[in-house]
Amino acid sequence: MQLLDVVALTEDLPKRKLYRGQVGTVVELHTIDVVEVEFSDLTGRTYAMLAIPVRQLMRLIHATVE
Repeated sequence: MQLLDVVALTEDLPKRKLYRGQVGTVVELHTIDVVEVEFSDLTGRTYAMLAIPVRQLMRLIHATVE
């Protein structure tokens, strides 16, 4: 993972009210295995920010497939 990568959760985090498929942005690299992810609504308001193991994330790629 890199700073500002767009990611999606691959697992539910019910204690944080975050669920598989929710999209966030990597805002800090804690270690090679843990990153800080910010989740925001359509207006840009942050509703969650937490450290998440990269194994619980999928990096989203906005590119054409050839």
